[in-house]
Amino acid sequence: MAEIGKYNTLEVTRKKDFGVYLDAGELGEILLPKRYCPEDLEIGDSIRVFVHLDTEDYLIATTEKPYAIVDEFAMLKVTAVNDVGAFLDWGLSKDVLLPFSEQRQRPVEVGKRYLVRLYIDKNTNRIVASTKIDKFLDNTPPRYKQGEEVQLVIANRTDLGQKAIVNHQHWGMLFKSDLLKTVYPGQKFKGYIKEVRPDGKINLSMQKQGYGKVVDTAGEILNMLNEQDGYITINDKSSPELIYKYFGISKKAFKMAVGALLKQGKITTEPGGIRLKD
Repeated sequence: MAEIGKYNTLEVTRKKDFGVYLDAGELGEILLPKRYCPEDLEIGDSIRVFVHLDTEDYLIATTEKPYAIVDEFAMLKVTAVNDVGAFLDWGLSKDVLLPFSEQRQRPVEVGKRYLVRLYIDKNTNRIVASTKIDKFLDNTPPRYKQGEEVQLVIANRTDLGQKAIVNHQHWGMLFKSDLLKTVYPGQKFKGYIKEVRPDGKINLSMQKQGYGKVVDTAGEILNMLNEQDGYITINDKSSPELIYKYFGISKKAFKMAVGALLKQGKITTEPGGIRLKD
């Protein structure tokens, strides 16, 4: 069955002048308006769409991509406030409602951005937002493994570093010593589990830990060299910001990878960069 607030791959059942109808199982047929239909879309074809409610609360499909889907967090901008709550731009033509009852701090202000969780209101089936982050996060002991890759959403800054939401499910902490670049609330990127402490708290890293990180980076350096005729204008003298931009690791880790390639006789270093040996 198709899910509201999620991406679904649905089959075309009927064609009309104003669009096509898609088979959504128990939800019935859902309209995909003509402006979202590829020219070659025919009955029997399948198409990936996002399902939500239109301004009249009818189910509708779109090929537009919202900034977040149901059960995810995102930093969204307030476009309007009225007597029922605030409305947020989430990338679709219809804004999403942030009810007054789901605002952790009031009032919210037009033009400002807030970190919210999207969920389905059980009474109306509408997709709505909440700034009451904690109630959506799992407090049971997490089962992550050290070094596991996870998705992070940056939340607020603390004296220790940056709090982040891990896989849209748990709180984690990026300590200042593990911040390889400036990050901003709402920013999303992949990270790694550095440690799950005995108290269940999660320490995070922006790069892989251990020798596996060196091996991966060495392979990325060789790939870049092969793609750029055997020479790149990055070496162990380059700035940490430039190294992180291209390889997503610290300068220390990059130097370790370069050192490994030098020992293997695969590269040479020059004042302006790195060269692939024949």
